Amino acid sequence: MEICICSAPAEVAQVGAAIVAAACRNAGRAPVLGVATGSSPLGLYSAVARLVELGELDLSAAHAFALDEYVGLPAGHPQSYAEVIRRTVTEPWRMDPTRVHTPNGFAEDLNAASETYERLIADAGGVDIQILGLGSNGHIGFNEPTSSLASRTRTKTLAARTRADNARFFPSYEDVPRHCLTQGLGTIMDAREVLVVAQGESKAAAVAAFVEGPVTAMVPGSVLQMHRRVTVVVDEAAASGLTLTDYYRETYASRVESQRVPTV
Repeated sequence: MEICICSAPAEVAQVGAAIVAAACRNAGRAPVLGVATGSSPLGLYSAVARLVELGELDLSAAHAFALDEYVGLPAGHPQSYAEVIRRTVTEPWRMDPTRVHTPNGFAEDLNAASETYERLIADAGGVDIQILGLGSNGHIGFNEPTSSLASRTRTKTLAARTRADNARFFPSYEDVPRHCLTQGLGTIMDAREVLVVAQGESKAAAVAAFVEGPVTAMVPGSVLQMHRRVTVVVDEAAASGLTLTDYYRETYASRVESQRVPTV
């Protein structure tokens, strides 16, 4: 796991976009991306869109798979993740909408929809780079504390804290759905590369727990300590709970060429 501590959220976005672009170029003309919703990756998404606009990155043949989708919202609801991904990823990145997928939280048979989503990812060749934010309780995707570390795409009940965090997108807390379909931790771990971005002091405890704490289902993101290639890009505020910041800064500054995170 490589930790990159940036001076500000804008630098997090630029470094993250460079990592995504490099992974896509290395994967060839049709890379497969895993994309997250929430506020953490929005700056990164804008920076990637800028690369596309400048002609420095072509994602027209790429595939994308969203992490999760609410259950119980009508199709086309502006806060459904299908719509959020359309607005923040598909259109700005000039992707083919038929190659961008979200779990079908609108399906009558949610178990079948979960199995179908797993097959779609496998049929695309697996995810080349998975972009993740981090919940304040340590969740990734909608894998709440006590989620199985080997879990696959499935229906989950959202924790009260997660619903409270997401209430800003809805008229009230009660309007936030109680259930979702989410890629499992085992599904996420299958990605060839993982990028985690986080900004702000409100994420400091979660960042410290998943980077430096024990691997535990109580902090679902901690399973990434077992992944072969993870980069964590955070700003100073999100890094404020880490105990080995001097070490992370030293090792990042002293990388050999093969270790270097590319820059835009």
